[in-house]
Amino acid sequence: MRKHTIYHLSSLLLILFTSFTGSSQTYTKYVNTFIGTAPMTDPKILGYKLPDGWRSWAGLTFPGSSLPNAMVQLSPMTEYGSGAGYEYEDSVIYGFTHTNKGHWNLCNIPVLPVSNPGEKFGSHFSHKKESAAPGFYQVYLDDYDVNVSLTSTLRCGYHRYEYKNNTNRQILFDLARANNKVNGWNIEQVGASALQGYQQAGGRIYFYAVLNTNIEQLEKKEEGKSNGFAMVHLANGSTGPVELKIGISFVSTENARENLEKEIGHKSYNDIRKEATQKWETLLSSIQVKGGTAKQKEMLYSCLYRSFLWPALRSDVNGQYTDAKHQVAKADFNYYTEPSLWDTYRNKDVLLGLISPQVTLDVIKSMKDVGDKTGFIPTFFHGDHGSSSIAGAYLRGIDDFDIKGAYQILLKNATVEGGARPFIKEYMEKGFISDPDVTNPHVETKGKAGVSKTLEYSYDDYSVAQIAKKLGDTANYNMLMARSKNYKNMFDPSTRFMRGKLENGEWIKNFNPQYPYYEYMYREANAWQVSFFAPHDMPGLIALYGGAKGFESKLDSLFTVPWNPSYIARNVETMIGQYCHGNQPDHEAPFAYYFIGKPEKSQKIIDTILNTLYGIGDEGLALCGMDDAGEMSSWYVFSALGLYTFSATDPEYLVTVPLFDEVKWRTSNGKLLTISKPGKGRNLTAIKVNGREHKGYFVPHDLFKQGGKIEIITK
Repeated sequence: MRKHTIYHLSSLLLILFTSFTGSSQTYTKYVNTFIGTAPMTDPKILGYKLPDGWRSWAGLTFPGSSLPNAMVQLSPMTEYGSGAGYEYEDSVIYGFTHTNKGHWNLCNIPVLPVSNPGEKFGSHFSHKKESAAPGFYQVYLDDYDVNVSLTSTLRCGYHRYEYKNNTNRQILFDLARANNKVNGWNIEQVGASALQGYQQAGGRIYFYAVLNTNIEQLEKKEEGKSNGFAMVHLANGSTGPVELKIGISFVSTENARENLEKEIGHKSYNDIRKEATQKWETLLSSIQVKGGTAKQKEMLYSCLYRSFLWPALRSDVNGQYTDAKHQVAKADFNYYTEPSLWDTYRNKDVLLGLISPQVTLDVIKSMKDVGDKTGFIPTFFHGDHGSSSIAGAYLRGIDDFDIKGAYQILLKNATVEGGARPFIKEYMEKGFISDPDVTNPHVETKGKAGVSKTLEYSYDDYSVAQIAKKLGDTANYNMLMARSKNYKNMFDPSTRFMRGKLENGEWIKNFNPQYPYYEYMYREANAWQVSFFAPHDMPGLIALYGGAKGFESKLDSLFTVPWNPSYIARNVETMIGQYCHGNQPDHEAPFAYYFIGKPEKSQKIIDTILNTLYGIGDEGLALCGMDDAGEMSSWYVFSALGLYTFSATDPEYLVTVPLFDEVKWRTSNGKLLTISKPGKGRNLTAIKVNGREHKGYFVPHDLFKQGGKIEIITK
């Protein structure tokens, strides 16, 4: 009941806010869902020339239909095995898949309308006959003369096919294909116009589909095998669009059917599309801006949209889901996938909590559910940044969960081997994680990524310590805060870099600070890119460099020492000097000048990134790196609005100069936070909060709770 109350309150607040501002403007019109689908090719931006056959790992977004944080993300597939299944430069669509993320996985349950198909399935298409918006996608399939329109609910897809030829209409269920390896599949007809089945691909995904026309025949070739497919032959005689409504579930076909009945039922295609548009309007209208260019508004709302696609819903309308132990469970909250924590803890998880706190609460409950059943709170890829995401949400007031239970599991993450933190025993014993001695290390050299792990675990320790402090656990607070200084153990004063160590504590001798590694000393980075990471202790970090002057000199060099174009590590791309905006490890670095009283230097770098590294290329559709489940997009949103989550754990925001003259942010409890920049300059000189001059550069999260005004003075 409480969750429904929150959603109704949100709708009421939207009406009140629209009335208060006098705004009749719509925001979905600013969103371009194709941004991030085009390739990045410019070597001046990438830092190197793409080797033959390479496509840079830039963007990896999808243009299809989705609601915020939905289970179904219904999008065209132009290349299996690609990041999000759709690459803008391609000319053939092979199907429309029902799950997505942008990480070379998912893309489940491919469906394609065909007419008089040959031996190979797929149709040429043109961007001239393609369109998309939040909750909608449309394309004309030239080879089959079928116009396809797609929309979706949280757990269901709604397909509309307009066949030019009303005879020999067919629908391909290409269930042997997905971005994960498919280990089996099944489909069966149930009734005159319904189908059900599953696809086994990194887990089992079930579906139940209903057509608005009868099925003449279900043809199955090599059912369950990797070279098989199913073809649905539609009965002749009917005219008008063919509509396919499909529910999916990670539990059962029965649940997929119930999802379909509850979310779509007898609603029309236009009803569902209208509902999808309205849900996005509600979310996007949380932030309203004045000023800025047309492109800046397009980028802002496109990035805001992209920030709310992951994590994805995984529980059904009846509350059931498949848990971390692969058992069917039931909860009184919505169960979600794990966030992409190595990336999104920095900013996206905070943005989610500011606009959709109920989703954040349910995500935390989902993470704790994993912890309860496996012994450890889940992490993602590297680090243990569930610590930061949970601590940051808790300290911002999202606290209606078992914080004491979550805290105990996070403590276990931080102290027990075999779980969330590899090499934690060495970290606890030595205060650092070592790497092996390798004579001629290269990009692919295997190691522990010891420097990155030590720095990240230090921040994670700080994050858990903040929960300990609030819960009154003084002993563990002191222990964790002492460990949070371990980042200093990786600083080599002779080179003034964070440098790898051998097991005996000696520095690794084969050390080239410009050379990038995937997991030797550093994780997808070089020494330059990790040597400014201590967001919880910037005064301590600055002291390592000998104070403000030495730190400034080194930071200047980060952005000016030229990148060596012969150093190629896919994902370490888009360079400003040695700084890499195309990947996450140094995303705090542009803001570091603030800590030595030089905000104007930070702003120059921030503006360069905002204005030149988003919306790149002739059509403005390329991004400078993987969107990584919305982290790149959220970086843009915060920086464009004039606030940044420098330490996402802490309930405060670093004030920067927004791209817009005025920002009105409707908070989740209905309050209004206004950020204004009356001057035209880009150099910050003073900050006023509620009319009074504000000391320092950080403002508290209380402004989001109570509302208020931030005025940014520039010259």
